[in-house]
Amino acid sequence: MRKLIGALAAVLTLALAGCGASGGTGTQQAAAKDDVLKVGVSPVPHGEILKYVKDKLAPAAGLKLEIVEFTDYVQPNVQLQEGRLDANYFQHRPYLKDFQSSKGGEELAYLQDVHVEPLGLYSRKVTDVAALASGATVAVPNDATNLGRALKLLEDNGVLKLKPGVGTAATERDVAENPKKLTFRPLEAAQLPRSLEDVDAAVINGNYALEAKLKPASDALVLEKAEGNPYANGLVVLKGQEGDPKTKKLAELLAGPEVKKFIQDTYQGSVIPAA
Repeated sequence: MRKLIGALAAVLTLALAGCGASGGTGTQQAAAKDDVLKVGVSPVPHGEILKYVKDKLAPAAGLKLEIVEFTDYVQPNVQLQEGRLDANYFQHRPYLKDFQSSKGGEELAYLQDVHVEPLGLYSRKVTDVAALASGATVAVPNDATNLGRALKLLEDNGVLKLKPGVGTAATERDVAENPKKLTFRPLEAAQLPRSLEDVDAAVINGNYALEAKLKPASDALVLEKAEGNPYANGLVVLKGQEGDPKTKKLAELLAGPEVKKFIQDTYQGSVIPAA
């Protein structure tokens, strides 16, 4: 009996020791997770660019990345505000400014430009912007900054004229001259590629064009110029985290020559390094 009790005591001791080890592992796992920078992205090109950094550059820099993909333009900011992300990489400065004024994102800080995705006009029905028929329907992004940007693209290419001074803040109400009597159909940006079968043309954001296997540099009827373009996409963090070592390391890698070359080689002018 004493031997049996002794054996049971030994087993219990080992079991308790195992529980202690498990608790230690959990602490280590929590600490390891604290070392990871969790970044929200649009899948293309942001996710692809960040995956290149994660696989090719981050290990040598001592940086651990977790990439979380989103198919909309709202949740990456919401989840950053809620602390479920450490950073995001999907938006340009004007979009962030509009988000802050309309949805309350004052705690978000734009850290650094990475690349430009030129906005383009695409069509399955015509091969030249001048061939758009009278009364044609053109789908445009429905978020404020990209709607104005789309209308400005059409103005820059002689399709319409906007009221003086409105620039990229324009809405449909700011169209002063519309000689083709175009009808504009605002849609969520992610839906624009799918709308090509139903409309005469669509102004599509670069990331969604790439996801739909469109090639902006060759498929767009007209395309934004990259030089002086204020719509570079970049890295956003919570205010106060700009100096975080992990964030600074990621910013350095994204601005480095390796990432610039990856963007140039991969996207062939459809995505352009910001610097």
